[in-house]
Amino acid sequence: MFKKQDRRQDNHVNAGSMADIAFLLLIFFLVTTTILVDTGIQARLPVWVENMPPKNIPERNVLKIKINAQNELFVENGRAEPTQLRSRAKDFIMNPGALPTRPGSPRKAVISLQHDRGTSYQAYLEVYNELIGAYQELWEEEAQRRYQLSYEGLPVSRQQLIRAAIPLVISEAEPVDLMAGE
Repeated sequence: MFKKQDRRQDNHVNAGSMADIAFLLLIFFLVTTTILVDTGIQARLPVWVENMPPKNIPERNVLKIKINAQNELFVENGRAEPTQLRSRAKDFIMNPGALPTRPGSPRKAVISLQHDRGTSYQAYLEVYNELIGAYQELWEEEAQRRYQLSYEGLPVSRQQLIRAAIPLVISEAEPVDLMAGE
């Protein structure tokens, strides 16, 4: 009348299927995970030349910018705010008033950037970005003046002409120990 229940068999998990599932999960996470890439300042460095004598650049052609350990910005030995830097750099490079204390041509303009060893990377990047932004605005203005087109919309050959007229020259001096009031 009553049937004896069969004892349950031990269930075996197929290890091959588990390996397949693990592999699929691994692929899923590799495909969907965003891996952060370290980024930094992209700059093309000049070719290293042994025993190259230093160039004598007239003082009027050099805009001196310093950042001290307290992240204070100094332009031509006067304190300045990073928000002022872009317009001051543009005025220096282009010299719209033809001042004798500034470069006679944008080709002769050099921006000298020096920072303290204690300067924060964020402060350095803020200043560097303002300087690059100044050049980008000048290139855009020149493209509009010459071709009535956006700089980015120009063919590479015309972009090179503009960059030759207004070359990006930022000289970065070796970090030093600047004093707070310098």
